[in-house]
Parts: sequence; structure tokens; C-alpha cells
Amino acid sequence: MHMQTILNDWKQNAPRHQERNFAFLHRLKMRDDRVVDRAARQLHEEAFSIIDCTQCANCCKTVSPLFRKDDVQRIAKHLKMAAHDFRAQYLQADEEGDLYLKRLPCPFLGEDNRCRIYEVRPRNCAEYPHTQKKGFSNRTYVHAANTLACPAVFYIVEQMRARRPGR
Repeated sequence: MHMQTILNDWKQNAPRHQERNFAFLHRLKMRDDRVVDRAARQLHEEAFSIIDCTQCANCCKTVSPLFRKDDVQRIAKHLKMAAHDFRAQYLQADEEGDLYLKRLPCPFLGEDNRCRIYEVRPRNCAEYPHTQKKGFSNRTYVHAANTLACPAVFYIVEQMRARRPGR
């Protein structure tokens, strides 16, 4: 499968398949975690061998990462700013006190769809879309939401559903 095919499929079908994919992801909790994690890692590698994130960058345009205290300090230092100035300029806190970007797209996304702070980006960005991490089936809500934001996640979930690991 080619990248453009995956992008087109995602654009056309991600919203239409959202409920079906959420139900599938929820049912994965009933399966062997090791089998599900292995399948997810394999599909993650497969997806990212096809998809070039810089051709899409939708995650940077539509989803804010969570910024941890060490992310704030690292990025502020890189930008030669005080941490409190970085927070004031770029971040806001939600009702739980978690820090997110004030506005989207990400202010650090360049016109070429490349991250201008890639070397010091938030850990949440570095780990995105979290499909390669242990405990895949415990992230039902995250993966379901990310099928709308990321063509790679949509591909992984659709392929996993079609291949039915652990059955």
C-alpha cells in the first residue's frame, strides 16, 4: 500500500469508522495483551515504513501534546527563555493543571511540516502516536481519538481489526 492511498483512506473513512474502531479497540481488552502488543508494534513499524509524517503533520496541526515540567524547562532553555515566560507565551493549563498549547497549529511547526524544536520536543510528541508502547489495549480512548488525527493510527487500527490478533 502507498502513502497516498493510506492518506486518502484516512480522510474518507476515519470519521465514518470511528464508532466501529472504538468498539474494536474496546474488545481488545479481552485478548492476550502480549499478542495485541506484538501485533501493534509490527503494524506500527509497517505503517511508519510507508508514511512520512512530514507529508501530513496533522497531529501538529490539530492536537496539542501534554507538556511536562521537564519539557517546559528543556524547551525554554533551548529557546533561550525563562520557563515562566515560555509557559506564559505558549501554554495554558486545563482544569486538572495539565499544560497544553494555547493555540493550534503548533507554533513550532515549520512551513515544511517539520518541527523546529525536534531535538527538544515534548516527550508526548516523541512518543506519539503511542501505538508502539506496551499496553496498547489499555489506551482505547487515546487510540480511538488518534484515528481521527493520524493516518498511521487509522491504518494500524484498521489493519489490526482486519487481521484480528489474539483470536
